[in-house]
Amino acid sequence: MRTSRYFLATLKEAPADAELVSHKLMVRAGLIRRLAGGIYTWMPLGLRVVRKVEAIVREEMNRAGAIELFMPAVQPAELWQESGRWRKYGPELLRFKDRHERDFCVGPTHEEVITDIARREIRSYRQLPLHFYQIQTKFRDEIRPRFGVMRGREFTMKDGYSFHADYADLQREYRNMYDTYTRIFVRLGLKFRAVAGDPGAIGGTESQEFHVLAESGEDAIAYCPQSEYAANVELAEAVAPKAARSAPAEKMKKVATPDKTRCEDVANLLGVPIEKTVKAIAIVREEAQKGASGSFAMLLVRGDHDLNEIKTQKAIGTFRFARDEEIERILKCRPGYLGPVSSVPLNLYADRTVAAMSDFVCGANEAGFHFTGVNWGRDLPEPGQIADIRKVVAGDPSPDGKGNLEIVRGIEVGHIFQLRTQYSESMKATFLDEAGNSRPFEMGCYGMGITRIVAAAIEQNHDEHGIVFPEPIAPFHVALVPIGYGKSAAVRDAADSIYRVLTGAGFEVLLDDRDERPGVMFADMELIGIPHRIVVGERSLKDGLIEYQGRLDKQTKKVPLGDPLAPLRTGSC
Repeated sequence: MRTSRYFLATLKEAPADAELVSHKLMVRAGLIRRLAGGIYTWMPLGLRVVRKVEAIVREEMNRAGAIELFMPAVQPAELWQESGRWRKYGPELLRFKDRHERDFCVGPTHEEVITDIARREIRSYRQLPLHFYQIQTKFRDEIRPRFGVMRGREFTMKDGYSFHADYADLQREYRNMYDTYTRIFVRLGLKFRAVAGDPGAIGGTESQEFHVLAESGEDAIAYCPQSEYAANVELAEAVAPKAARSAPAEKMKKVATPDKTRCEDVANLLGVPIEKTVKAIAIVREEAQKGASGSFAMLLVRGDHDLNEIKTQKAIGTFRFARDEEIERILKCRPGYLGPVSSVPLNLYADRTVAAMSDFVCGANEAGFHFTGVNWGRDLPEPGQIADIRKVVAGDPSPDGKGNLEIVRGIEVGHIFQLRTQYSESMKATFLDEAGNSRPFEMGCYGMGITRIVAAAIEQNHDEHGIVFPEPIAPFHVALVPIGYGKSAAVRDAADSIYRVLTGAGFEVLLDDRDERPGVMFADMELIGIPHRIVVGERSLKDGLIEYQGRLDKQTKKVPLGDPLAPLRTGSC
């Protein structure tokens, strides 16, 4: 491809609203252009990258035995009402009415549509298992789209759905997809990690997330370097302390802590480690909305730990944080000084670490005061419930007992689920088993963000000059930069000859035949992330040489004009 016949739209400056590196570079490199909030046009250069990602995904899905189809983006409300998600999904589901006042939505995902296909088309266990997938545009009406295509409203996704006669076969396919996704991300040239995940709005039981590792990632991942354990921090188990609780060594005292509402400030004032403090969080359990008594409760975590809302929901059920007026009415105290030592009977949920503490510091339920030397069983009853309700931190023991946890950041680009019978039961999607009995399908769901992968790859692979695409998804393999292409016949002839040799060998080459200064051409080729660059100039040609430089190489190399393939014989292009 010659730049004179192509469309390059590079920019020197990124848009003011761009926050992430990927957003800035994708706009500057001319990969995308904004149409509306969270909605982007993929320009020719960007589309080449997208298509390469799609090709690898498609090859591996076909290899794994999945069958491609293509479902409508617009879906009737009736299907979502059957599954129960029409109300549950929330405002991210873009709903509208057609001219006949019938309700529809623009699909953010396709569980309902594929389940409808299955109940219409699959009658017998003899037709199972089946795995359908598609690569298609989705729409989620994010309240605050940001970070370019990383959290846009419209995006391209690969979503697959499998149907099985029994759970054992679903587990087999789940492992098959785990292996398939692993091969895909290896082929994409990305550093990634698979972690235990939360099913979220999709539903189901077991799930695994696939994260591209990058400092800008929204998700924190806990992993053990000494083992295969890895999980999203929101799900990672905080192991209970092994040591037994120490016997009380202090008397409980009420001490003045004026204007000290944070554990850090209280610890500094009292001259104690923050690990000796306990943070109290007032909540109202779901029963409050039904008028049930005993719905007001208190969560307790160590002062240096953070509450994990997802794990807490799983441990105690749905809850919300108590409002200030509720706290003041029940405890006669304003937030910031709350604690478990109270004349008011409280439902206490203590984190495992807190349950093992002695002589700790906590709020006195009186503005400006805290208790020191507090002990379970002496100064307050033993906690009613002990649960894992905190986020893990680096250095915590790994749940598998094989080392300590470390924390890295990642960008979620894939997620696989064991849906089981959630959708097949609600939508009455059944088949006849060997005995002639009607049974709901066991289902799996397997998603991968195609356009999100492009942004994640850039977040992981860039430098001060621009994008550094992994070779498998780079828009072109080689940037061929002739200096003075329109002015020197020798340069033009050499460049055209090299172009023919490289393209004939199967390389995708972008020949920059623009009438631009060398600095401009070099900057553009580095910005758009092409892995290899060959420069043809009159001075080197006199010695029968051309110059080669890899995208991350610090120095150029002289290469014989007669063998331009020499630096590219790595088998990676």
